[in-house]
Amino acid sequence: MTVGGPVVEIAVQDAAGARAALDAGAARLELCQALETGGLTPSLGILESVLAAVDPLLVNVLVRPRAGGFVYSAEEAAVVEADIRACVERGAGGVVVGALTREGLLDRDAMRLWRDAAGTATVVFHRAIDASADPRAVFDSLIAEGVDRVLTSGGAVRSIDGVVILSEFAAASAGRIEVMAGGGVTPADIPALFAAGVDAVHLSARQRSGADAPSGPGGGGAGGHDVTSAELVAEAVREARR
Repeated sequence: MTVGGPVVEIAVQDAAGARAALDAGAARLELCQALETGGLTPSLGILESVLAAVDPLLVNVLVRPRAGGFVYSAEEAAVVEADIRACVERGAGGVVVGALTREGLLDRDAMRLWRDAAGTATVVFHRAIDASADPRAVFDSLIAEGVDRVLTSGGAVRSIDGVVILSEFAAASAGRIEVMAGGGVTPADIPALFAAGVDAVHLSARQRSGADAPSGPGGGGAGGHDVTSAELVAEAVREARR
């Protein structure tokens, strides 16, 4: 979905975060869970609650079945296909996916399977490109496969450090694929990223909440959980509009 002006996309994990991000000026969302692992496919309940809370066309759903790399078996690829169909059938505007071969290049077979499953929904390739053996080759392959958008840090840990490659991608895209900078983005980085020519920026705008809730040795994990900060989103949007 095309949005006028500089596009700020926020990664959210629930309906409250989705509403907070859009109310603070975000143009669109990536919905996932387990952001601390890089993000995984959200549950059906989370998906349906978010699509009911905001405009579904603004929601791009991360479909990633597990952490630990981007090389998938045929069985795992079929799980992703089924999840894509479930997301699209419920009205999500797009899906976010990514797969590499063992050689570190684009898994074209998986992408074709998933592109077909998505139908007319937007297909976004996530930061698997930054883990590839040859990000430029993957970028060219994504264009050839008709992928709509790519999320990338330019191969760096933080997008601001990959700005040279991001600029190259933006110039090479020639309107054939949207280039979205993501990976360690802070509001202060945003003007320089847009100056490099990217079409959008992506960040999670998280803060910790619930640190006083019981967790500890009963399997609750670390104290607290991440929530979307409306203040950080608003700051990012202000920087994008400078």
